[in-house]
Amino acid sequence: MMLAMKYTMADIAKETGVAKSTVSRYFNGGYVKDETRKRIKEVVDRVGYEPSEAARNLKSKRTKLIGVVAPTLKSTVTGRQMTEIDNFLKKKGYSTLILNTDHDPSREIEAIEHLSSLRADGIILIATNISEAHQRLQKISRIPILALGQQFRGGTSVIYDDYEAGFEVGEYAKEMGHEDILYIGVSEYDEAVGIKRKKGVLDGLGLPKGATKVNMLETAFSYEDARKVIRSSLKKHVPTLIICATDQMALAALKEATDMGLSVPDDVSIIGFGGYEMSELVNPSITSVRFENEKAGEVAAATLLSMIEEEPVASLQVIGHSLREGGSVKRI
Repeated sequence: MMLAMKYTMADIAKETGVAKSTVSRYFNGGYVKDETRKRIKEVVDRVGYEPSEAARNLKSKRTKLIGVVAPTLKSTVTGRQMTEIDNFLKKKGYSTLILNTDHDPSREIEAIEHLSSLRADGIILIATNISEAHQRLQKISRIPILALGQQFRGGTSVIYDDYEAGFEVGEYAKEMGHEDILYIGVSEYDEAVGIKRKKGVLDGLGLPKGATKVNMLETAFSYEDARKVIRSSLKKHVPTLIICATDQMALAALKEATDMGLSVPDDVSIIGFGGYEMSELVNPSITSVRFENEKAGEVAAATLLSMIEEEPVASLQVIGHSLREGGSVKRI
């Protein structure tokens, strides 16, 4: 029988029936299935295997690299966040590596594993959803992971108060006298926008005693998809107000309404979320909720550095917002 001290990762991989790369991920804090992790641990404990001193020293050395996993590179909000994250970290002597996942959850997991293999000092995950796979990966990771935009239960998060922002929009719509409303949202897969923001709007409207009619439709985050959904809806019925879950959708609503010869806000009013610069430049300017994206990026970066230094941090931090009135909403 081979002496324990001569065991290598290849030996452990062979004995457990997995790839050597899987064993490497196990030691480097990457994602490994619970059943596989248990098998590897049993062998490691039995033979007393430990990575070499050189490997441990290499791992303990700071790389000054922070990974940022982003759902898209097209979003104004994400762009604001990443710019502030990068600026803050550069001042602290860190470099950032940004990985785009194009809203694909499986690519988020792969990105986190890749950053772990690169020995990044920490990861900021700008997520559209926190799944069980994300939760498991966070628990076993040997490097700090912070979620920005979604709540990482059992982990550390920096979020917006999407419910309260939605509630303010609902109250504002009710105050402006609108009772025939179209709400354009996203799938409930996205907890922050698809669930909390939508629920806030409906509660702010005071349903079921408030607005007499709210038609609710879902679309993807893209401008093109939103245009298709809104165009189809407006052909059937023109409400007095369209509430859009993002400014991207609000711009799509403005385009479709004007293409149909409708006047905004005389024929139909529009409200968005995001506070994009473009929303202020169009005519009429769009009434929108402006989240403090830059502050969110700075807080996320500062918090992650504290986590790296093993300093105590708040598990949940909530960033503020404001409702900015434009010319796109008419009082009924």
